[in-house]
Amino acid sequence: MIQETVAAGSRRSAACKLLGLSERTIQRWQNGAVIKTDARKNANKPEPKNKLTTAEKQSIVTVCNEPRFRSLPPSQIVPTLLDEGRYIASESSFYRVLRAEGQQHHRGKAAVANRHKPTSYAATGPNQVWSWDITYLRSNIKGLFYYLYLVEDIYSRMIVAWEIHECESAEHAAEMIYKASLKHGISQQDNLLVLHSDNGSPMKGATMLATLQRLGIVPSFSRPRVSNDNPYSESLFRTLKYRPSYPSTPFQSLLAAREWAHDFVTWYNFEHKHSALKFVTPAQRHNGAAESCVSHRKLLMDAVKSIHPERWGSRETRDWSLPEKVWLNPDESDHRRILKKVS
Repeated sequence: MIQETVAAGSRRSAACKLLGLSERTIQRWQNGAVIKTDARKNANKPEPKNKLTTAEKQSIVTVCNEPRFRSLPPSQIVPTLLDEGRYIASESSFYRVLRAEGQQHHRGKAAVANRHKPTSYAATGPNQVWSWDITYLRSNIKGLFYYLYLVEDIYSRMIVAWEIHECESAEHAAEMIYKASLKHGISQQDNLLVLHSDNGSPMKGATMLATLQRLGIVPSFSRPRVSNDNPYSESLFRTLKYRPSYPSTPFQSLLAAREWAHDFVTWYNFEHKHSALKFVTPAQRHNGAAESCVSHRKLLMDAVKSIHPERWGSRETRDWSLPEKVWLNPDESDHRRILKKVS
């Protein structure tokens, strides 16, 4: 049929498209390749020989609904049947049949694990969404560590609070947040502050949660064992530990660790030109000086372009505009909106 159509003057690609075939398939057939079955997606293919029959599927459902198996998963049902000298199908087949029958649900008295993505938050200014976490710093005693508590404003990427202690505790965390709220005037804000963290015991301790409630701060938590839900703190810790000045040997004392952390925070907030902030410092972004800085850069590049337009041609100069919103764990619709705006 393809050959007749091409001989009549049609294009082979159009004929192949009409039949649901690719030109490469036709080439293989014409070159003498042995075609055993119709490999098209919409082809009528024979039923697989290992497919379960209707009676076998019904037998699986009947067995799983027996009183002794009603609270057991297929991973325990199949071995039990084997011990009794009976085999119906594999565990995966049990799961597939139960899912098709709408019977693959959570069993037992334990609560269903919460796997929902945390709530999305957008920061349009400083002191709206903070992210914090704790990281280990090696001490000169093997097996013992100093614990660095670090709070970052996701809008400006500025470190708004930090402390180092010899243990992890909700009391230390609560005191740090209380002092940070006084320093940045959180209780005087009209908008609520969101504090995001992972699920560690210092983050969810009773003292910490009571302090947040008293200060009017909204707690937000990552999913269990999902580090991507707290990306800003994880990124900051990587910057910290990959600094050239980060010591290759353990800290000799708690005072030494605090002195180094003080120097790092000073450098990071007031000297480090952050790549996510169009290379202004977090302090400039936090204090509102970043806009004038990037505007000055834009004007200077436009002036240079007017003198040497051949360097840019038809292209615009570099985009120095700062993002109006910074998202924490955006959902799918928010993520698409961000990508569309960037593109």
